[in-house]
Amino acid sequence: MGNNLLSQLEKVLPSGMYVPDGIKLLYQWIEKNGFYSDSDVNGLRYGSLYPVEALKNSWSETQREGGTMINFFAEGPENLKYWFGLGEENHELNSKLCVFAQSGAEGSQCAFWLTESGEQKIVHMGSGSGSCLACVLADNEIDFLRLLAIGYDEICWDEEFPYPPNEHDNPTFIKPNIEFQSWVKSTFNVDIPKTALEIVKNPATLNDDASEDAFFNWYQKYLSQ
Repeated sequence: MGNNLLSQLEKVLPSGMYVPDGIKLLYQWIEKNGFYSDSDVNGLRYGSLYPVEALKNSWSETQREGGTMINFFAEGPENLKYWFGLGEENHELNSKLCVFAQSGAEGSQCAFWLTESGEQKIVHMGSGSGSCLACVLADNEIDFLRLLAIGYDEICWDEEFPYPPNEHDNPTFIKPNIEFQSWVKSTFNVDIPKTALEIVKNPATLNDDASEDAFFNWYQKYLSQ
């Protein structure tokens, strides 16, 4: 049986990029559990880490189920020009980034980034209208999955990164996604960090003047060319 999440992502990958094995296993886990929906508008499949309706039904003013909210879908590079404030597509830019998830309800995204040395990392692209986080989230997909398993509301809010989930300024208690945490630990033989800063080394933002983050320094040359 095919996997629509995976096949749709493979179709939009720029040449030279690849879907990491850990993401392939994640997409298999998502589809096996039925944690997805198909859009009648664009034909894309959207995957999540928890049943969407169950998460919605559990939501109250004080708490919700489901751990970190994130939607996986194959956007690819087609809308990068808007994030970079460009008037038209930049083919060099489009060959280096591939958006594969929405990390925040305000429009922030995660993407594969192909570095100048040929490494592939996972980066965050803040919407600017809410989250401004724009940096390398993880050097590899296993650390990215470990980050998701920590259990923040969303991974787009860097002000929460120094703290464990539910210990910063969030009125809604986010219950951990035990099933996903267990899957990550058993599948990859890893532990789950206490805080995001154990993985995100330089949480740079769009408002920063300078950063040691490699993605931050790379994208500066493309902004509003």
